[in-house]
Amino acid sequence: MDFTDKTVLITGGARGIGRATAIAFAGRGARVAINFRSNNEAARETVEMLSGEGHLAIRADISQPEAVRQMVDAVIREFGQLDIVVNNAGIFEPHPIDSSSYEAWQESWNQTLATNLTGAANVCYCAAQHMIRQGGGRIVNVSSRGAFRGEPAQPAYGASKAGLNALGQSLALALAPYHIFVGTVAPGFVETDMAIGYLESDAGAAIKQQSPLNRVARPEEVAYAILFLASEQAGFTTGCILDINGASYLRT
Repeated sequence: MDFTDKTVLITGGARGIGRATAIAFAGRGARVAINFRSNNEAARETVEMLSGEGHLAIRADISQPEAVRQMVDAVIREFGQLDIVVNNAGIFEPHPIDSSSYEAWQESWNQTLATNLTGAANVCYCAAQHMIRQGGGRIVNVSSRGAFRGEPAQPAYGASKAGLNALGQSLALALAPYHIFVGTVAPGFVETDMAIGYLESDAGAAIKQQSPLNRVARPEEVAYAILFLASEQAGFTTGCILDINGASYLRT
């Protein structure tokens, strides 16, 4: 998988899966733009980890439509092209239906969908306009096992990821005539900051035991799958949803 002279935009690229993906792309020759919402220090550290030169960190809250447009335009101005987009940014916050107030319930749904689904859709739209003009590209969305297995304490998260799956498949059909290919990865638990509270809690051992490998995924394993779907050789997988959960949840 050689990405020399390719430009990659990774949302939520400062930590976790996003950071591992940025490192992997840069190590294979890509120029990388990572998006972050607030953690400037983590974004700076990630850029410093990337091999090669010319990488970029862009602050933007992707739940805001105008911020998305400005972010994508900034990448085009800086690099002159946009070949690959990885929609990785997401939020995950508890709002169980049996113990949340109606106000908290509404807030969680609004914030989660605005970031995980509508925000990703807006990134796809803005990126696709450039990719159509330049003759092609790749979009990889980061979904979740929760889209299939359910998220009883975070239902908006599960719903947003199920929507992201459907979005990716719809866009795979719509964008194929323009040589823009769309794939989705659906990880289970991953060793990231988002999941660390669960993995270090009393439930951590049980979470690992959900997989017959008795562990959760490493960010680098998810990053490898993302790079595969973004590669030229994987074009005929467009529309796919690739499970990365260590056989902790199997579907047919």
